[in-house]
Amino acid sequence: MHGSLNVEITAEILLKAYAAGIFPMAEDADDPTLYWVEPKERGILPLDRFHLGARLARTVRNGDFEVVTDRDFDAVIEGCAAPRRDSDRTWINARIRALYGELFDLGHCHTVEVYAGEPRTLVGGLYGVSLGSAFFGESMFHTVRDASKVALVHLAARLKRGGYTLLDAQFVTSHLAQFGAEEVPRQAYKAMLRAAIERPAQWDGAPLTGPEAVAALGHP
Repeated sequence: MHGSLNVEITAEILLKAYAAGIFPMAEDADDPTLYWVEPKERGILPLDRFHLGARLARTVRNGDFEVVTDRDFDAVIEGCAAPRRDSDRTWINARIRALYGELFDLGHCHTVEVYAGEPRTLVGGLYGVSLGSAFFGESMFHTVRDASKVALVHLAARLKRGGYTLLDAQFVTSHLAQFGAEEVPRQAYKAMLRAAIERPAQWDGAPLTGPEAVAALGHP
């Protein structure tokens, strides 16, 4: 379900929208208009059944990537807004950048950032919104193989360690399906959302090694 957004949106309104199960998007980077989205089938990643394949687990463990949180929001959203190989359009416009920047400053938006090479360069990452024990994944990017997957694994590990109960993925894609993403009907999602928002959780921004992240997800 879509609805155009004519009122001036603020960070407070944005948080209320997430609590109601809706989120904003733009048609492309050059269009200043935002619209509300409320999918009939909501994509979620069950944290208690997060699927981590053996090859990716080895990649996360081996230490080739340095993974941190909340270091450079602007660089992460810039990476997420960059054109993809299959499209030169992006839904992240200037208003999206500004609004989520405000949420970041308020402590309701977080990044997971993946660095590699010498000197260290940002090669992947993601950002999303935190509310109660719900985390709403917004977008991710990578410039080298597996970097966004490593970011997602570290995100799930931090959420589990922090007591989160809901990882919202908005829509199920083939990329997310490999991690166990599934669709739930709107009403069922709203019940899960209400329960998650009422329960407190703590964003875990402490240093986390690859082996620790894998272990947090129940892998030896």
